[in-house]
Amino acid sequence: MKNKISILIIFLYFYSVLQGQNNDSTKVPAFFSGVVTATNNGISLLPNFSLNRAAVLFDLSVGKGRLSFDPMFRFALDGKPWAFVFWWRYKLVAGRRFAMGLGAHPSFVFRNTTTALNGVPVESLAAQRYLAVEASPTYFLSKKASVGLYYLGSHGLTKDLTQYTHFLAIKGTISGMRFWNVASATLIPQLYYLKLDQRDGVYWNVTAVLSKNKFPLSISSIVSQAIQTEVVGKKTVWNVGLNYTFNQKYTRQ
Repeated sequence: MKNKISILIIFLYFYSVLQGQNNDSTKVPAFFSGVVTATNNGISLLPNFSLNRAAVLFDLSVGKGRLSFDPMFRFALDGKPWAFVFWWRYKLVAGRRFAMGLGAHPSFVFRNTTTALNGVPVESLAAQRYLAVEASPTYFLSKKASVGLYYLGSHGLTKDLTQYTHFLAIKGTISGMRFWNVASATLIPQLYYLKLDQRDGVYWNVTAVLSKNKFPLSISSIVSQAIQTEVVGKKTVWNVGLNYTFNQKYTRQ
């Protein structure tokens, strides 16, 4: 019951912010955007959430002004669900040099479980439930470069899960690196500390995206390496993905 009340409070808070924005102005455009990615290896910054096989990712965003609803749907290539994350995000500060975002979500991570039915083992899919919050202060060095911090804290909603997760990262973004005036690249290096209950570790990773100007398809890759860790999972992981991006804006007449 307490978990349901917590989720309700989070959604009511962001709904009230959205209503306030709507009352301020009807000229602010609404938006709907997303990225669909097919990858050879479904990995997560949290090693215990990685799929470690081919996957399809749907990252969507719908909103207006500073508030957005950003659901994330992850599936194995055979269609089995991997994880569903329902982010609500609010841009607390949206300046030219400094930005600050806040977010919260309920999420569901799916795992295969085996139970005995009349003495016969039967496999089924179980959903592990979490609540999380995030904060992401960012300082813009230029139009193409930024540095920032990212914090994610989550709580497992049943006692068989990791109860408290803390993720703290220092990250940079370098975008708009041009190649022959045809394509551009974005690099996102990140150094982070991860703590899962009593286990912790330090990692680094780099995300690279290569895209063609005004073309919806792009290629991305993630390489992640554990520096020192007690967390169960592969020490080195990487993937390559093919991405389709779309972005639409709507203004009430």
